[in-house]
Amino acid sequence: MTIFAKIIAGEIPCHRVYEDTHVLAFLDVGPLSRGHLLVLPKEAKAYLHELSDESAAAVGRVLPRLCRAVMTATGATAYNVLQNNGSSAHQAVMHVHFHIIPMTHEGGLGLVWKPQLLSGADGAALAIRMREALS
Repeated sequence: MTIFAKIIAGEIPCHRVYEDTHVLAFLDVGPLSRGHLLVLPKEAKAYLHELSDESAAAVGRVLPRLCRAVMTATGATAYNVLQNNGSSAHQAVMHVHFHIIPMTHEGGLGLVWKPQLLSGADGAALAIRMREALS
């Protein structure tokens, strides 16, 4: 059982911001900036691709509302929505969760972006494989 499962069950207290049948959102206790919010489905899955369509849709419906609430409450005009899958992708708790991280003069998400080149041939082949995987 993850720490998030214990929070959902009410075994560990949190500063709840939003809750419905499928989703819980609460303040991160180790925030990158004031108002850093965690949004998670109540369905206990480690990876986003494992979520049911119902849980994924429930999270997707509430994310924009929660982003607006974070911006209003903190005064931030910019924010990041971050979601990691797997420990090598920096996922620390193996329960799907999204971070809404306000960017303020006091802090936010530091990000190093190292773009690579995508050739036309590789892009075409990769897109075909992905479309086939959707079938």
